[in-house]
Formats: sequence, structure tokens, C-alpha cells
Amino acid sequence: MNLALELASATRGQTAPNPMVGSVIVNNGEIVGMGAHLIAGEPHAEVHALRMAGEKAKGAAIYVTLEPCSHYGRTPPCAEAIIAAGIKRVIIASQDPNPHVSGKGIKLMKEAGIEVTIGVLAQKADKLNEVFFYNMAKQLPFVTMKQAITLDGKIATKTGHSKWITGELARQDVHIDRSVHDAILVGSNTILRDNPRLTNRSQTSKRQLIRLILDTNLNIPKDSNVLTDGAAPTWIITGSEITDEKAAQYANEYIKVIRMSTPEIQIEETLKVLFENGITSIYVEGGQQVNASFLKSGFVNRIVTYLSPKIIGGSEAPNMIGDLQIMTMSEAFQLSFESIEQLGDDIKITSKLK
Repeated sequence: MNLALELASATRGQTAPNPMVGSVIVNNGEIVGMGAHLIAGEPHAEVHALRMAGEKAKGAAIYVTLEPCSHYGRTPPCAEAIIAAGIKRVIIASQDPNPHVSGKGIKLMKEAGIEVTIGVLAQKADKLNEVFFYNMAKQLPFVTMKQAITLDGKIATKTGHSKWITGELARQDVHIDRSVHDAILVGSNTILRDNPRLTNRSQTSKRQLIRLILDTNLNIPKDSNVLTDGAAPTWIITGSEITDEKAAQYANEYIKVIRMSTPEIQIEETLKVLFENGITSIYVEGGQQVNASFLKSGFVNRIVTYLSPKIIGGSEAPNMIGDLQIMTMSEAFQLSFESIEQLGDDIKITSKLK
């Protein structure tokens, strides 16, 4: 199962909206087949493993990180393929979280006389697919909020200068983290201040993210890099009062203007609309106001903080988070640290809201 999980994790960032799945077939103590689901719409991990095993699949055991599917989607049911191949034992890490299919693959295989074991390395498998599990449970994108800050919590000097707070290793790590998400999100102030490209420049993946801009009044300059470079699609989220004429001034084959139902952008509605448009995970790199809005909404799944050994000081230099109206320590947002690692001179802290 550890090998199956390794196969699955190698596909991180390329299977959405599907989960990462790995599979290994063993016959008489010998690995005879293995595979991973590579891209949505292509064969699942079990099918790759069965094809590799061929006749050796008969009477074998198959290890799979997620319950084999039992329904016809873009590919045929894996549970039926396992039955047809003569597999005698199925070992599953995680049960499918989709309420429409959960348990049905297991039931189908048991009814065919196959011995089924569930829960082997389940915690590790659940963690691997936490984005997919959250998507299924909430029908919303998984949100990672990232910031690079100084030791005193600043994201820029009082003049707005922020290049570079962290060192090269931390910046490379950001691109790796970006690359496993569907979209990257900033507010209009970030565009106005920095004119970023918001592209993935990871050495491990060339997949480009959809660029999401929160711009209530649709005021970002038409010559902004995200609107002119054609490097990736750009979706601008606006309030409801933007006219068709103004939206048409921005929209083209690379740019989409999405109006919300209220004059002010609401984070929950935005996330619902984005999920309906196929976005399963978002990397938020906003300023202090965007960060505050996301925290107050309650829809932040992971916080990644790159801490630099620098001090700026002063009350005018912007902090990581805008005003949250916290009056007592009991009202403070409580976090739990998941991991802490050093990248050159910087420290990367990954945390979750309790």
C-alpha cells in the first residue's frame, strides 16, 4: 500500500477534478502490476495495473489507495474490471467520499465473492487526497492561503516595496506549491501595486493556473500583465453593478469577467461559483484585506507562511492580515502547526485552522 501511495503522490497537481490514486497487484508474493491515475478522463490506476499484470491478475491481490469506482463516467467501472480479471482479494486504503458512489464498489466486489479489506494506511491516504475529500464534502474549492512575511509580520515596507522578503529557495518552493493548485487568487490592489504575472515557474511542472482577480469595481489597468501576456487564463471577479459594456471592454478569449449577485464580493458565493466552473483548489496570495476577508469567511483550509529573518518595524508597514475586529485573545483564530521546515535562511510554516 505504501508503494501504491507513492505512485499516487507522483501525480500531484495533474488529476483534478479526480483524486490521486495508485494501485499495485501482487500474486504469490510477486508484484505483477502497478499503475496510477494520470489525468482526468484517462484510465484509472486499477486499469493500468491490470493491463500490466495480464493473466497474472487471476487469483491475485490488488492494493488500491481509493475504493474502486462502480459507475460509468468518462471511464468504465474499475470494480467490474477487477471482477472480470479474476482478482481474489482487494485491499483498500480509503473509501470513496462521494456519497453517490461510496461503498457501491465494495458491495459489487463482495457480491462477486472477492475478499475486501478496508482502511489499510487510511490516514495517509486521506491526507493525500484531502483536496478531493473536501470537494466532495463541501462542493467548494480547497483554499490555501500563502504569505511571505518578515519576523515582525510585515508583507512590505510602508512604501509598498516587497521584493524580495524571502530568499531563492523559498520562492522556488512557492512555485512548486502553486503548481498543484487549479487557480491562484489575488486582489486588485496586488495588480495595481506589483503588476505580477501570477504564472507557474516551477521546474517540476509547466501546468499554468487560472489567474483569479477580485476586483469589485473592475478597475485594474487594461495593460496589466495578467490581461496582456496570454500566459494563462484570467478570470476577474466583480460586484453585481458592473455593466455589460464595461465587462465587454475586458473580456476576450483569455479573460472572463464573472459578476457576483451582490455589489460587494462575498467569499462564499465566489467559491461556490468557482467550484461550479471546475476550480477544485485555490492558492490565495492576496494582501492583508484579501487575507482578512478569507479568514473571516471561514473558508481557509491551509495557511502557508514563509518567515524571513528580517525586521521592518513601524505601524505603517502592512501586516499579513487586515483588521479582524478581534478584541480579546479568546476571539483569536486558533491554528495548529502541521509542519515547520527551513529553506535557506527562511522558515516555512504550514498550519490549519482548528
